[in-house]
Amino acid sequence: MSAPTPPKPNTLRLGLPKGSLEETTFSLFAKAGYKIRADSRSYYPSIDDPEIECILIRAQEMARYVGEGILDAGLTGHDWVLESGAQVVEVAELIYGKVGRKPLRWVLAVPNDSAIQGAADLQGKRIATEAVGMTQRYLAKHGVTATVEFSWGATEVKPPRLADAIVEITETGSSLRANNLRIIDTLCETTTRFIANHDAWADPFKHRKIERLAMLLKAVLAAESKVGLMLNVSSANLKKVLGILPALHKPTLSTLSDDGWYALNTIVDEKVVREIIPDLQAAGAEGIVEYPLNKIVP
Repeated sequence: MSAPTPPKPNTLRLGLPKGSLEETTFSLFAKAGYKIRADSRSYYPSIDDPEIECILIRAQEMARYVGEGILDAGLTGHDWVLESGAQVVEVAELIYGKVGRKPLRWVLAVPNDSAIQGAADLQGKRIATEAVGMTQRYLAKHGVTATVEFSWGATEVKPPRLADAIVEITETGSSLRANNLRIIDTLCETTTRFIANHDAWADPFKHRKIERLAMLLKAVLAAESKVGLMLNVSSANLKKVLGILPALHKPTLSTLSDDGWYALNTIVDEKVVREIIPDLQAAGAEGIVEYPLNKIVP
């Protein structure tokens, strides 16, 4: 694997998460307007912006490289920022995961038939985890002494033979349940963060580039659960149609060439569209069009 050439002036060195978030992150950037292409054997994907150089890094290591200035910015979990102790600027919270759009949880889990019911029962036990520092702080908080071992992966399969308990990250809990584990406590919730090196954040060019990227990525996430609606309505039916639309969404109205008719444009939650479109038609709306959204910028 050959390393990229040293960055050119006015170039942002951007770290992207390698692994479970990789595909989702590439899709997020695509909706934001950036095409990223990665060879399966390369850790240096191309991007259609000459002012950005990308590198794929495991999320666990991202904060350290950004903090040390090897990278200007990157995407990683808030949990790994805390675990590494890196001093970085948290520019934006981006709530997305491999399969969902909810915060992830670091949980304490034990076998279903384990006698362990809470933190106090961990005294003298063995715990396997990738988040050693987080687990040690949790035990100290509860006044418990236990052996915490770093896990290189497949943590869910270690109890009961190789560990009494694990601390593992989960999005849905399905993998834990599949391995006959039950959750007995949550250590923390975490979301993806767009982080920056302090020197890069102080640089006018990089600051502007990072802020623009963060704004576009947030706009993509804001649009994911929304759709646009366009329709025509007569003045006689306008009040009825407006009464059906969600109260918090003020539509844009414009007059049509036909007297007494309006064009209405609004944004609504995707989950309510199937309920309100028939009601809108019954209330006199015509030419109803539902369309997808790529970005919503407040």
